Amino acid sequence: MPAASRRRELVAVAEPGRVEHDYVIVGAGSAGSVIARRLLDRGCSVHVLEAGPSDDDPAVHSPQGWPRLMGSTMDWSVMTVPQRHANNRSLTWPRGKVLGGSGSLNGMIYIRGHRSDYDAWAYGGCPGWDWDSVLPYFLRSEDHADGPSAWHGGGGPLPVARIARPHPAAEAFVAAAVDLGHAPTDDFNGERMTGAGFNHVTIRDGRRMSAWRSFVAPVAAHPALRVTTGARAHRVLLENGRAVGVEYAAGGALHRAYGAVETVLCGGVVGSAQLLLLSGVGPADQLRRVGVEPVADLPGVGANLHDHLLVSNVYEASRPLPDGRANLLESQLFAATDRRRPGPDLQPLFMQLVYPAESYPVPEHGYTIAPGIVRPLSRGALRLASADPEAAPLVDPNVLAEPHDLESLVDAVELAREIGRSARFDDWRKAEAAPGPDARTRADLRAYVRRAVGTYHHQVGTCRMGQDSLAVVDPELRVRGVAGLRVADASVMPSVPSGNTNAPTIMIGEKAADFLLDSGAGGAGGAVGGPL
Repeated sequence: MPAASRRRELVAVAEPGRVEHDYVIVGAGSAGSVIARRLLDRGCSVHVLEAGPSDDDPAVHSPQGWPRLMGSTMDWSVMTVPQRHANNRSLTWPRGKVLGGSGSLNGMIYIRGHRSDYDAWAYGGCPGWDWDSVLPYFLRSEDHADGPSAWHGGGGPLPVARIARPHPAAEAFVAAAVDLGHAPTDDFNGERMTGAGFNHVTIRDGRRMSAWRSFVAPVAAHPALRVTTGARAHRVLLENGRAVGVEYAAGGALHRAYGAVETVLCGGVVGSAQLLLLSGVGPADQLRRVGVEPVADLPGVGANLHDHLLVSNVYEASRPLPDGRANLLESQLFAATDRRRPGPDLQPLFMQLVYPAESYPVPEHGYTIAPGIVRPLSRGALRLASADPEAAPLVDPNVLAEPHDLESLVDAVELAREIGRSARFDDWRKAEAAPGPDARTRADLRAYVRRAVGTYHHQVGTCRMGQDSLAVVDPELRVRGVAGLRVADASVMPSVPSGNTNAPTIMIGEKAADFLLDSGAGGAGGAVGGPL
């Protein structure tokens, strides 16, 4: 259906006057939740728009429930275009469509990344985003079970816990890695990130603690907060070159949410870039080709798309594994392919379940050592398929385009197999199901990677911050060429950190809240600037 016809089907709801909040936030994910809470705490009024439903499904709250959420109604289930370097396969990207966003679907692993990741951001044109500058924002969010220290925060909204009783197979993974010469580490967020150990998790009292649960749910009844679920953002509303709010569809009608101070896009690597493009902010020639009139010619919108990649080294178990008490993703290893690197580029992850490798056998009982790379060089792009705001965009991460990524992932597979054949797994291992005993040479493993490569669910970069001509937002997250509009989510990352992206996205939300309050006119309480 043409976009114009679809839009005519939606009847604009008559509003009795222009109702404004101080801020409109598009997306109730990890960054959006943080920003909403910090603004409310400073007396501002906030309208949060979320395309998905409330987070009341029991599977969201169970630490073991995340496999059931993939492909559910709370998952955007983004499909990439066929990947020419991965046997022309289309990859599925689980992305959260629910209060809490992808933080309500993820594995609850709390990893910040390596200090060199953030120092590189600053050196590349984002001053104020170096490690020493961002660490206080990580600490501010955190309520770590160990209490406050040089490496952890105490008393923040976000609970972070240790895994008290690890699964025996997860213990076997750590022991096997240490036997192979990898250092044990007690805390991936501490002084040394590299090594083998157990994850810290965003779980409290046996329940997932997403950013929404941690930051916003405790103040859900706040009179200055409005939350609209089932709200699909269609475009940013612009008046005289300034963003004044968002037009969205809900309940079969078009509505408008107005922000008197600023509008903040927190729709993630897909949603934020798509909304900018639909609003005429992006590469002008591309926009005209799909029938969108350009407002700001920003060629970098949608570019720089990249992701952590992983495959599944699957084992058939000799017997059923006992149930786990934590998040099914309890242990992992950070390692470097070259000792001269300042930080890790490999992240094999242990799963006490079968995480199938595409087109390979799926054993009834088993476990997975998931080889992953965390410093990918390949870059892709996101584009509009049409001007229809309900149409899925064209998503092309261009995985494995750089030969270095293929070779690094093969290195990770070889490392995972070394761990998998360790005597530590003799009590569990029956046979290797993927890549299987026929994969003997490095060429065999390259073929396996192309056949089975998937996502670590850590997509970033489509609204990259910086100061060059391809930057979409400046280092204070303001969209170039459009006043009153910011982006704050994983899409602004110039490069993906060397670890899971949920904690860094929460940090971005914390830093964005400071930017907003330092530059805004204040809310109902009029408080502006200073530390939160």
